[in-house]
Amino acid sequence: MVNTLKVGVVDTTFSRVDMSKFVIEEIVRLAPKAKIVRKTVPGIKDIPLAALQLLEDENCDGVITLGWVGPSLVDKLSYVVSSMALQLVMLRTKKRIIDVTIHEDEAKTEEELYRIAEDRARKHARNLIILLTAPEELTKFAGKGLRQGHPDVGPISPP
Repeated sequence: MVNTLKVGVVDTTFSRVDMSKFVIEEIVRLAPKAKIVRKTVPGIKDIPLAALQLLEDENCDGVITLGWVGPSLVDKLSYVVSSMALQLVMLRTKKRIIDVTIHEDEAKTEEELYRIAEDRARKHARNLIILLTAPEELTKFAGKGLRQGHPDVGPISPP
């Protein structure tokens, strides 16, 4: 385990679930010596700049972003813009960003939406720590049908 790991966490006030709580719990559990730097921004279009600031100004090794997308077309288009910008930040900095996004219309009830948000946040926090400390560990999970936010679907067996 890397002793000097520094992880950025970006969340929004637009989100209806405090996903940072779950992410921070997982990071502390998996990398107790990691330094966590958190930024909260109003909405998803503000996330890319916050991620860039954490990677460049705060010298974070990686960042996890926690976005919430409303059900309207404007919300979905804002997500596409934000997602593309995050990809550019990752390419520019050559550092890992894990984008955790919840789409408000992906669940029928608030309880289900909360469960999806918690599961997705925790699983992606684990993925980020693995990618930053031992990326080769993910290879053993290739083709396993793992999901974040929903139950794993498993691999497809040969006919």
